[in-house]
Amino acid sequence: MSEVVAPQRLMTAGALLAAWIGAALLVAAVVAPAAFAVLPTRALAGALVGRVLPVMFLSGLVVGALAALLGRGASPAFAGARLALPLVAALFCAAAQFGVAPRIGRLRAEMGPSIEALPTDDPRRAQFGKLHGLSVALMGAGMLAAGGALVLTVLAARRR
Repeated sequence: MSEVVAPQRLMTAGALLAAWIGAALLVAAVVAPAAFAVLPTRALAGALVGRVLPVMFLSGLVVGALAALLGRGASPAFAGARLALPLVAALFCAAAQFGVAPRIGRLRAEMGPSIEALPTDDPRRAQFGKLHGLSVALMGAGMLAAGGALVLTVLAARRR
């Protein structure tokens, strides 16, 4: 691999990771809270966020895989972690999108348009809360893994 190509691959991987982390932060810190603050019902806010999250999870899956591929062999610095961390981020996104999201979708269909209309002791509310928490945790863990990969990618590119 030429001396020019390796740093370019690392910087491309870093740019992809940075873009995804930025988008995920925007969704988590701005879009979701704003939707619940300004839309007239929690059901509408949930529907909006529910349309955005698949894009975040699927793009995280793709970005993680691409970052791992681009960083592979580009530099020996932190090579194992630069391969593993974006793949871990991709795995968390895949788990959220293909494992948790379908379960949330089935539960929402079963509960009807408004979770708030259910009695507070309805077990489906508790189940929804657990699944929601798991989805948030997976996105957060994916963001942390991607952030770690980004730091190591930048450090490896600077060593070249």
